[in-house]
Amino acid sequence: MKRWIGLFAALLGLMTFSQTAQASAPCGIGQAGATQAVAIGRTGRTMLIHLPAGFDPSKPAPLVFLLHGSGGTGDKMLASSDLAATADRHGFIVAAPDAGIPVERGFVWNIPGVPTITGAVPGPNDADDVAYLTTAIRYLADQGCVDDSRVYATGLSGGGRMTSWLGCVAADRFAAIAPVVGLRAGNPRKDRPEEPDPATCRPSRPMPVIAFAGDADTTNPIQGGGAGYWHYTMHAAEQRWAQINGCTQIRDTRWVADKVYEEGYATCRDGADVVGRITAGGGHSWVADNDALWAFLAARTRPQN
Repeated sequence: MKRWIGLFAALLGLMTFSQTAQASAPCGIGQAGATQAVAIGRTGRTMLIHLPAGFDPSKPAPLVFLLHGSGGTGDKMLASSDLAATADRHGFIVAAPDAGIPVERGFVWNIPGVPTITGAVPGPNDADDVAYLTTAIRYLADQGCVDDSRVYATGLSGGGRMTSWLGCVAADRFAAIAPVVGLRAGNPRKDRPEEPDPATCRPSRPMPVIAFAGDADTTNPIQGGGAGYWHYTMHAAEQRWAQINGCTQIRDTRWVADKVYEEGYATCRDGADVVGRITAGGGHSWVADNDALWAFLAARTRPQN
């Protein structure tokens, strides 16, 4: 009997050691300061991952998803945003995936119930981009690369709308969002499209938001109107997020840089402030200040349930 007890104890110790070793295994998906295409588990899809300069494989880092605009690709978005250089300065990982629906020479994101730039509403046979991105979080965390309490999303235009959608439906996975020329707070109401439909954005917890836009954007105008996926104003989106987050204070509008002013809401539940940064004369482009974007995101950590 003692022999069997000893054998069981030895096996249990071996299993514990194996699990500990696996949990502490260093990140091995690439080299620090480099960008590489990484296959995401069994999804059959890859995404570009930039590991920051000085990345320590033994220390999981924050992750920022960078989502391209409609008809774009992850590699072009990574190049045009210059976010990899920001990551090198501040030590976070950037993931630049392609969306799941092919169109022309690029891809569009699957936001259920919302028409893409082709005018078509994604159907049941289209790729589930939310599932893909949340699977990527689990995969990269399991590889020892990512601190899954510090995962964020940003994106341009259609990627900004997808970023907003992640805030609505995946608040249990993202610590904060930063849409660029694409802030939404759910789909436009069918009966009153100048208002967001509260039923289409019900996050499981308050979601910190910083949004960037240009007041001369004619594609996704901050004044509202535009295409069927747009309609309501940026102010309406900010107000809806403030309601969701239980904000009780309107921020004073102030100039924060040349031709850039800031507005929004504060004193929100769990520190989930809502901030809008608008560039006077700015158009439909990457108008974000990358350092300000990261400063906002870096101050937020997803609560652990």
